[in-house]
Amino acid sequence: MYSVNVPVPGRVRTLANELYPELVGFEHVREDHSCLLKRLGEADHVAQLQHRAHRALEGAPAVEARITEIDYFEDPPLGSAPVVYLAVESPGLESIHDDLTGAFDIVDGLEGADYVPHVTLARGGDVATAQRLADREIEPIEWTVSGLEFWDGTYKLPVSRVSLPA
Repeated sequence: MYSVNVPVPGRVRTLANELYPELVGFEHVREDHSCLLKRLGEADHVAQLQHRAHRALEGAPAVEARITEIDYFEDPPLGSAPVVYLAVESPGLESIHDDLTGAFDIVDGLEGADYVPHVTLARGGDVATAQRLADREIEPIEWTVSGLEFWDGTYKLPVSRVSLPA
């Protein structure tokens, strides 16, 4: 699966590392952190898929993003539950997501109107632990998203970067 992801600043990774002791009871704890912007699907010709994504992103400006809270999906449409995440507030990212949904099919229940920008921390634990984490207050983290990554989900690597002009 290929996707367009938002790289996050080191402060987000630092926060995730600080929360790690409280996440170890979950089935899956993320070690790499980013914000999934849009799933693009599979491709026989990766260069064509990548080209379509780059075309859809032409002219997209740098946008502001902000993390202010920990939250969770109690019953996500895919995978084990609950999913604990850092909530990302960014009307600019939501707008770019909308642009990408014009060029690529929407994954029902996850994208389009259902899209919630977030950085997954862990999944597959108990709801009480997820609620306890969501009740924690955190220092807000703000940053400018000046680039996006074209991500290869099979190898879990970025294969290119798209700059968003300021």
